[in-house]
Amino acid sequence: MNKRILIVDDAAFMRMMIKEILSKNGFEVVGEASDGAQAVEKYKELSPDLITLDITMPEMDGISALKEIKKMDSNAKVIMCSAMGQQAMVIDAIQAGAKDFIVKPFQADRVIEAITKALG
Repeated sequence: MNKRILIVDDAAFMRMMIKEILSKNGFEVVGEASDGAQAVEKYKELSPDLITLDITMPEMDGISALKEIKKMDSNAKVIMCSAMGQQAMVIDAIQAGAKDFIVKPFQADRVIEAITKALG
């Protein structure tokens, strides 16, 4: 069975890029969200196997969304996405329960490696 993934990023272009990488590698993208509040709602609704979560977004940032999702489901598998130079935020994300992080612009092999590892 295909692993079901929720993509969260405020930039439609970034969502499209990551969706393309995932689809080509046999993953099913079950939903997309453009901010943290939507991510939490979609997680409840879709119960994906994994979420890619951007750190910097309007409404609710990725780290706040990560904490909310982890409260609902302590086994949630989340990979954070960040632009270069956000090391402090990445550390916060890992401490809050993220499995891994990928840096933008996305490199397909790194994205697949992180997701495969997180899914175990």
